[in-house]
Amino acid sequence: MRPYAWMPWPLRWAARSLTVALALVLVLAGVLVYTVRKSFPQVDGSLRLPGLTGSVEIYRDKSGIPHIYADSAKDLFMAQGFVHAQDRFYEMDFRRHTTAGRLSELFGAATLANDKALRTMGWRRVAEQELPELAQETKDYLDAYAAGVNAWLSANPNASDRSLEYSVLKLQGGGGTPEKWTAVDSLSWLKAMAWDLRSNMEDEIDRALALTKLPRERVDQLYPGYPYDRHLPIVNEGGIAQSRFDQRAEPRVRAGRALTDAAGTLRNVPSTMSTADREGVGSNSWVVSGANTLSGKPLLANDPHLSAQMPSVWYQAGLHCRAITEACPYDVTGFTFAGLPGVVIGHTDKIAWGFTNLGPDVADLFLEQVTGDTYLYQGEQVKLETRREVIKVAGGSPVTITVKSTRHGPLINEVMPNARPSGEANAVALQWTALTPGRTADAIFALNKATDWNEFKAAASLFDVPSQNLIYADTTGKIGYQAPGRVPVREKGDGTWPVPGWTGEYEWRPAPIPYDQLPTVEDPEDGYIVTANNAVIDPARYQPLLTEDWAYGYRSERIRTLLREALQKGPIDTETMLRIQRDSADGFAETLVPALMKVDLAGPAVQARELLKSWDRAQESGSAAAAYFNAVWRHLLTLTFDDDLPEAARPTGGDRWYEVVRRLLEAPDDPFWDDVGTKELEESRDDVLRQALASAYQELADRLGTDVKAWRWGDLHQLELVNGSLGASGVAPVEALFNRGPLAVSGSKDAVNATGWNVQEGYAVTAVPSMRMVVDLSDLDKSRWINLTGASGHAFHDNYWDQAKVWARGDLLPMYSSPEAVKKAAVHTLRLTP
Repeated sequence: MRPYAWMPWPLRWAARSLTVALALVLVLAGVLVYTVRKSFPQVDGSLRLPGLTGSVEIYRDKSGIPHIYADSAKDLFMAQGFVHAQDRFYEMDFRRHTTAGRLSELFGAATLANDKALRTMGWRRVAEQELPELAQETKDYLDAYAAGVNAWLSANPNASDRSLEYSVLKLQGGGGTPEKWTAVDSLSWLKAMAWDLRSNMEDEIDRALALTKLPRERVDQLYPGYPYDRHLPIVNEGGIAQSRFDQRAEPRVRAGRALTDAAGTLRNVPSTMSTADREGVGSNSWVVSGANTLSGKPLLANDPHLSAQMPSVWYQAGLHCRAITEACPYDVTGFTFAGLPGVVIGHTDKIAWGFTNLGPDVADLFLEQVTGDTYLYQGEQVKLETRREVIKVAGGSPVTITVKSTRHGPLINEVMPNARPSGEANAVALQWTALTPGRTADAIFALNKATDWNEFKAAASLFDVPSQNLIYADTTGKIGYQAPGRVPVREKGDGTWPVPGWTGEYEWRPAPIPYDQLPTVEDPEDGYIVTANNAVIDPARYQPLLTEDWAYGYRSERIRTLLREALQKGPIDTETMLRIQRDSADGFAETLVPALMKVDLAGPAVQARELLKSWDRAQESGSAAAAYFNAVWRHLLTLTFDDDLPEAARPTGGDRWYEVVRRLLEAPDDPFWDDVGTKELEESRDDVLRQALASAYQELADRLGTDVKAWRWGDLHQLELVNGSLGASGVAPVEALFNRGPLAVSGSKDAVNATGWNVQEGYAVTAVPSMRMVVDLSDLDKSRWINLTGASGHAFHDNYWDQAKVWARGDLLPMYSSPEAVKKAAVHTLRLTP
């Protein structure tokens, strides 16, 4: 199986004949050098940019990372739009087609399922509703950014001048002429971010699908509660007092088928940032106060875990007003999204911040009873809301769909052609906070000019979706944490199961949890804050409910352990933070390995098991023991659960399954150990552990040879950098143009160095730390950062994937931000004039 055959998008092109493939080889060989070079941006000299009010300077270092200097905020963001377009316009154009449900305009009928799902969700419609509600300043900056993109478009009228991808699309009869960029194009990308960082939507469906084969109590075994007794939540002090979250408050202990189709629909919604295999995917961030550092100022680390994309989802940049004034208040360096103005994660001259996914339950699936053009609600038939969507198809006729919605949201199973009514419910509606207009765009600009904790919290209050764990540090020494976002309050239920929509019992209240009641902490006594998608706060001290579906705290607890160990030796520095980011230890090995060593075993697997005796639990790419352990884990999960669960609900790995297996190891005769396919036998725990050990040996012997000491985890666990659109086209010559790798990498799914893989598919890397950053608040020029690939989106450009090998080693580059350091590191200077 191809390493990325599981990817739900761009969805493979329609079958191409050998003749077309050969023609592509010949044509591309003739025009490749000319086309590629012509698409590269001008990075030196001077260019005229109509619409600027003053001159702008853009300095680029050897990695192609731009720092932009301007005298007005509008000029700054206009120049950012121009620079993004220079390096990443095709990626931006592809994303806007994705978010608008228009991929079929580029790729033909092969992407119709994607487009139907996106039109049903209506991301772009929500963005259109959102724009008028934003602050005027935000709208001005979005327009300035769009003007910069369009200035670049005007200067590059031919498709082949813009990017090699357009030349390939022209050969296939797709692509067309890109239209001008708009503010709504930028806002639509925020919906994609919200979708990829959504919470437990798939868990709701998986629970219900598992219930079709198992009784409720056995399904509950597969979703154990968060281990608060072993893994601390993020906030360990305070609670709600007098209608506000108070860090000093004492805790108060509190006394069918439509779903299958809905699951298919959700899989058809393109995952633009995170992998389709979402279980175990997350992010790390932590901040350490100056009392615990060598410099006496805070250190802040962040590494969001997203899908491995080519080019990376992130784009590094600095946005600097030459003089900080009320009219031009920006001096910010960090990670941006091509297509969106501003910096998403990074630091100003005074504060730094990082994100991890908070993961509150912000989406519910409502089972509906639909009859004709009505649905049942509290005993009455209510008319469905409907709208028609016309999808243009390259090389074909337009396709029209009718989107239907109840009071709870769009019917997500309606876009599936094989939908069949069954049981009491025959449709599924999605209610999701991101389908209501919000102010996240306002939040980004507010974050980018915040100067202290109070301004940071004010900016966070605007961050509606997706809900993130925000960590904070500033140059005065303060550190903090804030949970923002629009989190619904339910009249009934906990959001873990699909609920009947017709009763009216499970409605969301009109107002979400008030921002002032969301957990927050500043300057905690132990001097550090760790977030890794673990529980935010123990529900024994906090209500209302945030969610029941957290990551289970293995990464966060490992980070805490490493910090404690380091601090026992004295104050820490940036290198300590980097070592923690690279940590590859398996958090479940200390539980599973002793159980494996107790099993009676014979044959060649005995020699392989010996590797585990002296293993330090690190999953480095050169480790033989890590290769064997992960193979055993893979076979253990598939042997134990695949026979009991429908395909969509089978384990993919991750720390939820650590907790499930931990409990099963103490129950040797639990029914999950028995293989339902062997009627004449009743397997127990040791039978399955023994078979997993043997099957893992046989798999690795077949793939890597019989010398167990020569096995290497990196020979199995490899990252192939697949271009986000054409890289999975199914046409080998095209894929060879845009894809890079593979790279052997360390880590695993719920290590701190979280290089995820899917036990159902193999060991290929499916999710990664998409970037890494460590900010030193004592001297911002001593900060460090790395991107997964590179600044450029142009295949064969020197900066297309120049950071990838550095990233794979776990190293970071200097993150310069002062004018002196930026200019000293610059190898290119471009001046833009009105």
